[in-house]
Amino acid sequence: MHPLVALVTVLALMLFFWQALRVGSARGRLGVEAPATSGNPEFERYFRVHANTLEGLMVFLPALWLFAIFVSEWVAVGLGLVWLVGRLIYTIAYSREASRRGTGFAIQALAMLALLLGAGGGVVWSLIQTVMAHKSVVG
Repeated sequence: MHPLVALVTVLALMLFFWQALRVGSARGRLGVEAPATSGNPEFERYFRVHANTLEGLMVFLPALWLFAIFVSEWVAVGLGLVWLVGRLIYTIAYSREASRRGTGFAIQALAMLALLLGAGGGVVWSLIQTVMAHKSVVG
């Protein structure tokens, strides 16, 4: 069980849900009728933040959990919280002005890259240990 990683997962999903509420609010406030996703630059920024986060979650969540399982729960939680802070900075900055999104993006991208590379390394190391243990038993 990894309750701290589960908490980071819930926080990431809450961030995503909050972004969805902001998209819906901007749609109504700015008069962008569904299913349109363009036509108002402010709405488009809210929409892109939400869509970009969905795209990021597809890598972040599996990498977070694999890192926790194969490397370290505590480090996964730390990197997960850094990712969340970066995503929050990204959300606020990009919603105001697209050109200001760089800092938040860089923070979350580095955290996600660390999780992804660490998870990959942890899985490979586990496979190597499994093969070596099997070889020592067999022969």
